[in-house]
Amino acid sequence: MTAPAAAPAVPGTEAHTPALYECVVSHTRTAPVRHALRHRTYLWLIDLDHPPRLPAALRPLARFDPRDHFGGTAPSLRAGLERFLTSRGVALDGGRVLMLAHARVLGHVFNPLTLYWCHDRHGAQICVVAEVHNTYGERHCYLLRTDAQDHAETAKEFYVSPFFPVDGAYRMRLPEPDGRLDLTVQLRRGASTPFTATVRGTRRPATARQLLAAARRHPWSTAAVSAAIRRHGIRLLLRGLPVQPRTRHRLQEGMK
Repeated sequence: MTAPAAAPAVPGTEAHTPALYECVVSHTRTAPVRHALRHRTYLWLIDLDHPPRLPAALRPLARFDPRDHFGGTAPSLRAGLERFLTSRGVALDGGRVLMLAHARVLGHVFNPLTLYWCHDRHGAQICVVAEVHNTYGERHCYLLRTDAQDHAETAKEFYVSPFFPVDGAYRMRLPEPDGRLDLTVQLRRGASTPFTATVRGTRRPATARQLLAAARRHPWSTAAVSAAIRRHGIRLLLRGLPVQPRTRHRLQEGMK
């Protein structure tokens, strides 16, 4: 088997792609009840213009399909992102985009959070797009402008957990991955921070050997993510946490 072809880094960016990140995802709730979970998995970092070219035998372990992101109707991941950005008045002018996500594995995919680091043609970062999926099959994108410390804030606009209403704001720390992956997302409601999620990981080369090793350690990884979310949701229900009412999410402009 051959390794996926790597795309060179663009001046101004350090990430070589594709890459794998073996990581730990942690969720901590502090209100209205205290609850925590930790889940081990692996994520891909890819260049949207140079997706991995895998040997035929490995393709069931990693597919990146446009139907799994944005409105699901664009001919490519890049086209779906560009459609969304254009609706917000953002033009990349051919600049590089790095995407951090789960791939489709054995026909299944679920990405609670997909991140896109968007650069101009000179390599300068323009924005970060955070694409959030909930367990009801809905998607929502946040256009973020990070500061010098890689922080960004945005109002919460999308129903994710059935135990939190759609209010408050997110504060995120989203440095572009290099040798380490180190992300933080906090939900803030007034002066409190009732929910914090972190993703910590270590970069691995996206070779056939490394992919097979990750798949053995985390079999059917995306289905495991879905199952873990539902399992912990049941635990919270059994602890008496009330479910917040949900209204059907309307597709955003640029997501149709």
